[in-house]
Amino acid sequence: MLVLALDTTTRAGSLALARDGALIEALVGDHLRPHAERLPVDIMGLLQRHGLTPFDVDVFAVAIGPGSFTGLRIGIAAIQGLAFASDRPVVGVSALEAVAHAVLGGGPVWPLSRVGVWMDAQRDEVFSAVYERVEGDGPAHLRTIDEPAVGEPRLTALRWHALAAGPWFPVAGDGAVRYRTVLEGIAGPAVHVIDPPPLAPSIVAMAEARARLGETIPPHAIRPLYVRRPDAELARDRRQRGGQ
Repeated sequence: MLVLALDTTTRAGSLALARDGALIEALVGDHLRPHAERLPVDIMGLLQRHGLTPFDVDVFAVAIGPGSFTGLRIGIAAIQGLAFASDRPVVGVSALEAVAHAVLGGGPVWPLSRVGVWMDAQRDEVFSAVYERVEGDGPAHLRTIDEPAVGEPRLTALRWHALAAGPWFPVAGDGAVRYRTVLEGIAGPAVHVIDPPPLAPSIVAMAEARARLGETIPPHAIRPLYVRRPDAELARDRRQRGGQ
């Protein structure tokens, strides 16, 4: 099974290509150029370097969020276009879960099998979730302990302090790196803060595992995981309240 995965939840984003569980190539995008400008060239270049076309891909995978609204729309549209053109199914993967997989998916990296994820949501907020590796179900099987949410770092850390109920689990993601001092103020300086690698290799592994279980969808059915409501909706609500 040949799987192509794309992540556009960050400014740089990443791509990965894998066959039958073996990573063929992964690359990180140029953060100085917008996704819309470089994605077609990056995707086709990745395939062509290995003598492939979109018609050779069995499953397309994409990070569905949370992240930049613009980045998510561009990434999902790119994968939908490729999947429609080649008549292939898709798998959508939460970026939060992909961060957790990058830390826990390859085995017991830490004494605990649980990890928290903080992604920088801008506006002094973080996207957050907590995951736990389920032993005996394969490296891609994670259980959600705390559902995806968005909020202020300090309030999130206080809520998680009760969830940890003892020594803290590691916290991964660019939000954890940015708000390290907030984490340390609540959890203590011993908390492990992890800056994860690019997400596409984790997305491609998770997508293949789900595809083998029949957990694919047609390209038109993919939906973004925003967590926070889009700015356009918030602005519309403000206008409506102002007119009352």
